[in-house]
Amino acid sequence: MSAPDLLALRDRIEAVDRQIIALVAERLRIVEGVAEAKLASASPFRDREREEALIGRLRAIAVAQGADPHQIERMYRIVMDMSVARQEQAVRERADVPLRVAYQGVEGSYSHLAAQRRYAGRAGGALLAGHDSFRAAADAVSAGAADLALLPIENTTAGSINEVYDLLAPGTLHITGEVISAIEHCLLALPGVRLDELRVVISHPQALAQCHDFFARHAHLVARPEIDTAGSARRVAAVGDRTLAAIASSAAAAAYGLEILARGIQSSAGNATRFVEIAPRPAPLADGVAAKTSLVLALADRPGALGEVLVRLAARNLSLTKLESRPIPEAPFTYRFYADVLGHASSAPFAAALDDIRPLTTELRILGTYPTAG
Repeated sequence: MSAPDLLALRDRIEAVDRQIIALVAERLRIVEGVAEAKLASASPFRDREREEALIGRLRAIAVAQGADPHQIERMYRIVMDMSVARQEQAVRERADVPLRVAYQGVEGSYSHLAAQRRYAGRAGGALLAGHDSFRAAADAVSAGAADLALLPIENTTAGSINEVYDLLAPGTLHITGEVISAIEHCLLALPGVRLDELRVVISHPQALAQCHDFFARHAHLVARPEIDTAGSARRVAAVGDRTLAAIASSAAAAAYGLEILARGIQSSAGNATRFVEIAPRPAPLADGVAAKTSLVLALADRPGALGEVLVRLAARNLSLTKLESRPIPEAPFTYRFYADVLGHASSAPFAAALDDIRPLTTELRILGTYPTAG
């Protein structure tokens, strides 16, 4: 038996390598189109869940072909990083610059849906990026990885989202807009599961609080908090436990293959969440736009200081729409106040009111003036 022709084998390998490189290049050209599609639909720029699902399929293909699945995974993670880098490059080379938007949660979360509605169709497009926490989304803005973040700050049923107020306290980020979004909570479970089979329902603490009447009517259900609504839906799908359900959006049900057992389970029919845009710098506001200004202030140590602040705002015909107190960690049992006031901070009445109340405070900052959403 003659020995294999080494040169011929090497030529065959080189020919295969050329095909591999050509296919990788073709993949990179395709993802440029993916970037354009994501910009047009305001979809998240990087979908980690989809990437992990793809890796799982590729590992299975590798096993079927007799290849090492660990090495194939390693190779494709590099390819996916190359694909994301190509998408970013394609975006940077556009004549118009897209808006990079951070939010908390995964695909199908209420923050993601609110961001899609707000930025879809925007000239120049929008790149949406989900983060594990409110702080991570805010940090992306501070670090320059995102142009702004869209974060929920209060709900008509469950009240204020204190963590977001605390993120604004240092004054390094500014509110540049607000969005009010109606929220319909759905009970999601594995296909074919009945309500009486369920025992545990997981979701974000705010979502659970907004559905307290539903839990009162179904005493066999135990509410367990998780970090995200849509992330809870994804967990139900991944775990495969017929006794486990999630409270999330109908979009999350579609995204993760779950069945909707009940719609509109929020306690209030008018349940809505107010989101704020936060950015590194204030945004200019055109003349004639109905404006709202958010303030943060700490009061001087004197009796009746808060009452005097409210009286002096009212004397300038400024309407207070929100007042929230939060503890100051470095000064036990003292508080900052966050106030939303209708009006532009640069208008004569508002500027005069700030001068009026400044002597009553030890800290007074404008968090932002922006168009009011209602």
